[in-house]
Formats: sequence, C-alpha cells, structure tokens
Amino acid sequence: MAWLLLAGAIIAEITATTALKFSDGFTHKGWALLVVAGYATAFALLGQALKRQLEIGTAYAVWSGAGTAAIAVIGMLFLGESLTLVKAGGIALIIGGVVLINLAGSAP
Repeated sequence: MAWLLLAGAIIAEITATTALKFSDGFTHKGWALLVVAGYATAFALLGQALKRQLEIGTAYAVWSGAGTAAIAVIGMLFLGESLTLVKAGGIALIIGGVVLINLAGSAP
C-alpha cells in the first residue's frame, strides 16, 4: 500500500509541475489552482507513504528521481525541449541512483 501511495504522490507532483509550466507564472488561475492542489496532494500522499513504513531516504529518492526523469521526458515529448546526450546521461544517472538506493535499502 505504501508504494501505491508513493506512486500517487509522484503522479500528483508530475501533474503539478507540468501545470506550473502552463500557469505562466501563476497568471492563469485554473493552472495555478492545479499547481497548488497537485503539490498539496503529492505531499499528503508522500506523508502517508512514509507513515506506512517506507524509509524516508528511499521514498524521497524514488519520488524526486522519478518526478525529475518524468518531467524531463514530458518536456522533450510535449513541450519542445531538446534531448542532448548530456541530458539523456543525466536521466540515466538519476534512474541508476534510485535503483542503487533501493538496493542498498533492501540489503541485510
């Protein structure tokens, strides 16, 4: 259940961050409301995931790493942002780091 809550937190954070781009500096009220609601939901779900025994380091690494990688991909696919070798390498390092943290957390 904790991992499902964390997945929901990640989705809410990705939604809020994408809406932040469309809010145009909070000048578009509908998008701005989605930003606030998305981040509030993300933190509430993250808090519930931590309450259910996920380690904070693991949960935060997965939450921030998955969110960062997803936003980079969304930017490239839907917002016309560039994909460079350095950016692709950075995303790969983020994913690798999250995997390593998870492996270290499950070690005896």
